[in-house]
Amino acid sequence: MGKEAVSIGANTFQFFTRNPRGSAAKPFDEADAMRYLEFAQEHDLGPILAHAPYTLNACALDKDLRTFARETMVDDLFRLEHFPGSLYNFHPGSHVKQGTKQGIHYISETLNQVLKPQRYKKSTTVLLETMAGKGSEVGGVFEELRAIIDLVEQNERLGVCLDTCHVFDGGYDIVNDLNQVLETFDRVIGLDRLRAVHLNDSMNPIGSHKDRHEKIGQGNIGLKAFEEIINHPSLRNLPFYLETPN
Repeated sequence: MGKEAVSIGANTFQFFTRNPRGSAAKPFDEADAMRYLEFAQEHDLGPILAHAPYTLNACALDKDLRTFARETMVDDLFRLEHFPGSLYNFHPGSHVKQGTKQGIHYISETLNQVLKPQRYKKSTTVLLETMAGKGSEVGGVFEELRAIIDLVEQNERLGVCLDTCHVFDGGYDIVNDLNQVLETFDRVIGLDRLRAVHLNDSMNPIGSHKDRHEKIGQGNIGLKAFEEIINHPSLRNLPFYLETPN
């Protein structure tokens, strides 16, 4: 993927740590990791963003599913220790019939187990992704992400990835009032925790809670809003990751 990024003029990229709809990961190849590091240094790539599989649900009702989430995150973060300064993004999860408060408890409990001080060199920042708030998703409002952060002991390891489609579908008006949305984010979470942006247009209107990505300029967010987003003083130095076919 590094070669593909360079071929299109990108200086970072996002990748899935394993099958996004499954669970298994390829065996780790340390020699391949070293070749990538040499390539990345040569072409000034980074930071890369690893995305956890969609099947990961840290607040599932089923204890086995929460165990899978924890073990997957531990394995992913061990792999990322070979790529210093990386980012690791995951969807907080869906609480399904338990309520948001219990969902937040389980997510923070998982993160406390995963981020034990003795496990890692602490070179990877774990990102909670902003969600659209569909169904029983946790993370559809900034306050829910703040609540998770506050319950995590090693929360200096945590950041946020802002998905433009998700926050728009969640009801945050980044089209007409981007400044106010960022002020709210700063007040609730803190802009210092904003570490990456998923750059996606939306197939649906604001507040729809649908989460259907559209190509930039072809959705309800629109090209003008994206021009403001990528050039905003609080955002323009962050890594941006496109999640639609282009």
